[in-house]
Amino acid sequence: MTLPVMPPVDPMLSKSAASIPKGKLYEPKWDGFRAIIFRDGDSVEIGSRNTKPMQRYFPEVVEAVLSYLPERCVVDGEIIVPSSSHGGLDFEALLQRVHPAESRVRLLSVETPALLVLFDVLALGDDDLTGRPFSERRAVLSSLVKPGGPVSITAQTDDMAVAERWFSQFEGAGLDGIVAKDPDGLYEPGKRTMQKVKHERTADCVVAGYRPHKSSDDAVGSLLLGLYNADGVLASVGVAASFPMARRRELVTELAPLVVPLEGHPWDYSAAARTPREAAGSRWSAGKDLSFVPLEPSLVVEVAYDHMEGVRFRHTAQFRRWRPDRSPESCTFEQLEEPVSYSLKDVLATS
Repeated sequence: MTLPVMPPVDPMLSKSAASIPKGKLYEPKWDGFRAIIFRDGDSVEIGSRNTKPMQRYFPEVVEAVLSYLPERCVVDGEIIVPSSSHGGLDFEALLQRVHPAESRVRLLSVETPALLVLFDVLALGDDDLTGRPFSERRAVLSSLVKPGGPVSITAQTDDMAVAERWFSQFEGAGLDGIVAKDPDGLYEPGKRTMQKVKHERTADCVVAGYRPHKSSDDAVGSLLLGLYNADGVLASVGVAASFPMARRRELVTELAPLVVPLEGHPWDYSAAARTPREAAGSRWSAGKDLSFVPLEPSLVVEVAYDHMEGVRFRHTAQFRRWRPDRSPESCTFEQLEEPVSYSLKDVLATS
């Protein structure tokens, strides 16, 4: 492989902003695997966020690159998996695609095929485009891909009102915010030169247990959060884990009076409720100790989260404050704001 921009390349990144900034080019923030695609003839490499190759996990994306992209190019984008049950993204299905067995990879490439959404181009032919303004790179990118196939170009607008509408609408398709880019910006690998605005909401949750810290049993690794569903069952919805080490040790002492036996706990492994152990099929939990310290489900905490994926927080929730004024029974799914339903195909149709 001989290209004007060679792997590995650290993707250009974004930093958080409290609100959508003015005077930028705006794009939906995709919730998938970041991927820099290198193609030179029949050779294709897919570089991940940490620059490690991952083409072996997505043979259908490699085939799409060979069929739909120019023979010599380097493009930046996101690998996503559409949901088979609703019109949005399925991040859990995407996680399952990273599997060590080639036979499993081939099977999943058919059962849960991935798509490639592009938002930048670094090289075309013999030309290194990283030193050109983003607006010029975007114009080049727009000429590379025809709509309707497994490779798409992300939607973009320079209208702030449209970006604000996308921020609300596109969440229902599983996207998690807006990225704002400088029209004159160069491609700077590894630098946080873009801005991202993500959704953040709060929820009051029951603390039903904790996992010890991986480095010490006398420190809390993560608080296990629960919400009551319509049937009165305490469902596991995620974790909160953002604490300094000193605070993690204090929490073990503070939570000690609430420690109870597993038998009779809402998340007893024999119970029908969704428990932390049910996550054992996740790629993230492979080989991990999923045991936890059960707590009397009487403590309520307010956490911040960006969005839900099914009945769980998509990312680790952020601790905000304890809520001694709230009863555990009042912590239900009904408090959660539901995003406007929006189909992924409609997002791609705006490209």
